[in-house]
Amino acid sequence: MSNLLADVPLAPSGGFKLFGRIGLENTTPDSAPLIFNQVLKTAIGLLTIIAFIWFIFVLITGALGIVTSGGDKAKVAEARSRITTGLIGVIVIVAGLFIADLIGQLLGVDILGGALLLPQLFNN
Repeated sequence: MSNLLADVPLAPSGGFKLFGRIGLENTTPDSAPLIFNQVLKTAIGLLTIIAFIWFIFVLITGALGIVTSGGDKAKVAEARSRITTGLIGVIVIVAGLFIADLIGQLLGVDILGGALLLPQLFNN
């Protein structure tokens, strides 16, 4: 009556099956650079979208801070600082996209792939 932990099956028979390209079932090692490029494009696209959503949030909260300041100069300065910080962040994101595109063109790799990556996310 041996009940060893090593005898317990951890995976179903045949292994785990995933959906889409996450599973990488029918790929070869030669397609690894293409898959890495796709992951990189998707990550850059998602982070850019998240950054712009965050900028809109910071812009709205800064505007509300100015409106609700009630004439207090410290609150107005804090709200302006928040808006300025958000604007600098968006400028850094856009500059980063241009730099990533330049590096991709110099290396001969299409890093960004396109301006809008949402169709690529839902087609896989």
